[in-house]
Amino acid sequence: MMYPLKRPEDVAERSRRYGIRDGAFQAVMQGVGENYLSAFALILHATAVQIGLLSALPQLVGTFAQLLSVKVMNRFRHRKTLILIGALGQTILWVPLLALPLLFPEHGAWLLIACTVLYVSMGHFSVPAWTSLITDFVDPRQRGVYFGRRAKIMAVTSFAVLLGAGFVLQSAKLWREPWMGFAVIFIVASAARGVSTYYLARIEERSVEGTRETEFRLMEFIRGQHGSNFQRFLLFSGLMHVCVLIAGPYFLIYLLRDLQFSYLMYAAWMAAGTLGQFLTLKSWGRLGDRFGNKKVLVATGILVPFLPMLYIVSTNFYFLVLVNLFGGIVWAGLSMGLQNYIFDTVRAEDRAKSVAVWNTVNAVGWCIGALLGGWLAMIAPSEIGIGGWHIQLMSNLPVVFFVSGLLRLLVSLTLLGTFREARDVEPITFRELLVELPLIKPMAGALVIGTKQVAVMRAAAPTWLTLIGKPKPIGIVRRRGMWRRRRSGGKWRTHSGDLL
Repeated sequence: MMYPLKRPEDVAERSRRYGIRDGAFQAVMQGVGENYLSAFALILHATAVQIGLLSALPQLVGTFAQLLSVKVMNRFRHRKTLILIGALGQTILWVPLLALPLLFPEHGAWLLIACTVLYVSMGHFSVPAWTSLITDFVDPRQRGVYFGRRAKIMAVTSFAVLLGAGFVLQSAKLWREPWMGFAVIFIVASAARGVSTYYLARIEERSVEGTRETEFRLMEFIRGQHGSNFQRFLLFSGLMHVCVLIAGPYFLIYLLRDLQFSYLMYAAWMAAGTLGQFLTLKSWGRLGDRFGNKKVLVATGILVPFLPMLYIVSTNFYFLVLVNLFGGIVWAGLSMGLQNYIFDTVRAEDRAKSVAVWNTVNAVGWCIGALLGGWLAMIAPSEIGIGGWHIQLMSNLPVVFFVSGLLRLLVSLTLLGTFREARDVEPITFRELLVELPLIKPMAGALVIGTKQVAVMRAAAPTWLTLIGKPKPIGIVRRRGMWRRRRSGGKWRTHSGDLL
């Protein structure tokens, strides 16, 4: 019996769909697992320096795994195999990551750091191969839309699981065994990575003519980029990561230790940032596709310095949630612009190695910034006095955040103008760009969507009232545009219009 051959466009569409499903389950893993690693370190009595190392060291070591992956990929052409090795490794490593610190609590924080280094390295090992493979299935003119859609799905998934994990951890406090809550969410993270691996395995690598990566010699590649657009972009990205990580690892300490937020409040704060990404990722992707990713970097690079400075203004929970909501919007644009700018500025055959070099530069900046932030946390004052103006802070960490913001602003003002747009895009003025920025439109869109949802709920109210109400007091049905209602088993009465 003859079976019809699979059309390349159908296979490509399925592979893109599997890539999105993989992203959704990765978001579950990140939301219930990775986002709470530092909180787990706190119950293991980790110091501020250890929290900084937990954030910085895995990323630094992980990038060397990326460089190794590129070397292997040049000799071993099966990209999907490399991806699956990294994904399976992450699935398995959640078990020792949870168990070893609990079995040996006297060394718990250091064991957590060591296991996290291995876990992150496995994830980094799969990144170059995944980037090379998935971009072969995506039209270059639609990359922003595709990756924006994928990131949006990841954001909304992460939003939901962040709140769920916070609820589990808050409930575990009532059990008086906080580690049990972390055991639950880490097991869920491992299972989610397992499902993600399943979808990665279904991508059909043989259906697409793979981009052949050129031989990777790190120093030769870097020398070849001397004075190039890509090199100046790397300098901006690396220094921005230094400035960001001065503050990044220490928000958790400030919120949980200094402000005494509950796990549920902390989850709500993190979820606000994820919500901001969800509302705007697709819009940022479309903006980059149409007007260029350099313009996205300029817009977000000017806004991102002011985010940590706002933490010195107030300690109010709702204010800080709104700050992180706005931060999620801005970071969505910056991360999308950074990722897609690389795809624009390098040749297809250099794509995997360029991503690996970019991640290495970022990780070095990540490590330097986190350690610098830990040093500042030890020497910064908790009081600010200028003339007759005096502020007593909850701790000295808001000062660290403020310094981080100032350095971000310096990097943006000095380096954003040194590299140019890498492809031909539609021209736009600065004033028009401000109108197009996905800052106000997504909020208005969310309000419209919310209004529509309210209308749907109102229309469906008679149906769900019968489901959630008491068994017999009220009966409601709708026939031919008219409502019929009866109380306590009495006569049916006909009504028109809205019962609410």
